Amino acid sequence: MSREIIGILRGVQPHEVLDIGRALVAAGIDRIEVPLNSPDPLRSIEILASELSEQATLGAGTVLDASQVLEVHNVGGTLVVSPDTNPAVIEKTKELGMHSFPGVATPTECFTALRYGADGLKFFPAFVIGRSGFAAISAVLPKGTKTYAVGGADTSNFADWFGVGVTGFGIGSGIYKPGMSAQDVASRAANIVAAYDASASSSRS
Repeated sequence: MSREIIGILRGVQPHEVLDIGRALVAAGIDRIEVPLNSPDPLRSIEILASELSEQATLGAGTVLDASQVLEVHNVGGTLVVSPDTNPAVIEKTKELGMHSFPGVATPTECFTALRYGADGLKFFPAFVIGRSGFAAISAVLPKGTKTYAVGGADTSNFADWFGVGVTGFGIGSGIYKPGMSAQDVASRAANIVAAYDASASSSRS
């Protein structure tokens, strides 16, 4: 089963990232981002890419300019997630054959991102936009647009977000905080996957 979940490892360090990445993949989460404001993020991405690239889509979050896209590409990353909609970032990402998930909060940003080739839209911060705000925006988006709620989406409200048409989620502190062990992450990831599966199944019924 393919799950539209992006695990966000903000603050992860290179010495621990592989065990944590393996825990996520084992739990069923196969999209992993290391935000670029983490300690030595490119090294962490390089480690993940060298060991898990055949099992997961790996890359960076908090990507703010095209030069950072190139840096991520050069260490083997294929996923680029941003907090904002920057056409230069999207263009460089697609030019290099990578997956682009820019942050959006308005219809203008959504359509700008899609026009430049974004693969999916990161609605951020989701708790500010809210489900009613998302529903209003998504009503005008092209059919089949991939949408992700990030910032405020968790196991307690997956079903509510699915109910208004969200495709998937980006999960940060709910899945990893600095200092957590791989075992901690494995436990949290298992709970997240179980809640996702149950909510996805009920939304389809």
